[in-house]
Amino acid sequence: MYLTGSEQHALRDVFTLLAQERGEHDVREHLGRALLDLLRADQFASFVWNERSSRFDGRVAINMDPANLDRYGEWHQHHDPITFVLQSRRRATRVTEVMPQRALMRTPFFNDFLSRDGLHWGMNLHAFEGDRALGDLRIWRCKARGDFGDHEKALLDLIEPAFVGALQRAQRTAAAVAVPVPVPCNAPWSALSTREQEVARAVGEGLTDKEIARRMAVSVPTVRTYLRRIFDKLGIERRSALAGLAPR
Repeated sequence: MYLTGSEQHALRDVFTLLAQERGEHDVREHLGRALLDLLRADQFASFVWNERSSRFDGRVAINMDPANLDRYGEWHQHHDPITFVLQSRRRATRVTEVMPQRALMRTPFFNDFLSRDGLHWGMNLHAFEGDRALGDLRIWRCKARGDFGDHEKALLDLIEPAFVGALQRAQRTAAAVAVPVPVPCNAPWSALSTREQEVARAVGEGLTDKEIARRMAVSVPTVRTYLRRIFDKLGIERRSALAGLAPR
């Protein structure tokens, strides 16, 4: 496999960052930025398939509109004609290998989601440990750049073992430190309203925003408003921290 000088340099950076100890989210975000350079791409996204909720969670995205990605999370991922086919390949695969570009361009998924951020030519890699999904890499180019080729696929496949290893280490580290956090007696839990406490407990049960909205008979944006208020009142930033603090 022939590598240009710039590709050799970019690959060294990729393998260096994948050898470092990072959190699972940081692994995917830093790798995404490196892949945009290595593969001459324009947009990047990464998710982790959640078997329990049957949805892609853990969003990481570069050069994509958050509001558009919110719509993906709530609607488009459930009407996605390509990703599950790409996931089943378990190797670097161009989108055009599973659906002709013209056919994709006729779908609502393309016109109402992909094209809004200029995503035209795509390539995915879905990493697994046995049958357990670890995370994916979704790399896209704008129309003018042209499709990915076999060379870019080979580069992504070359990275895959190190990517899997980095995710496995990050997840083992997270599991080792994920001990229950007791609510201190002076924690401002009483500062939460009744509805905020209800949302917090639902997060502790592992419910998604959509599931919480359904339980409470409110909209998803309302749930997210509650969450922002809860985070501010409890002085936390992550959903995982709230799950540890919420009484069962």
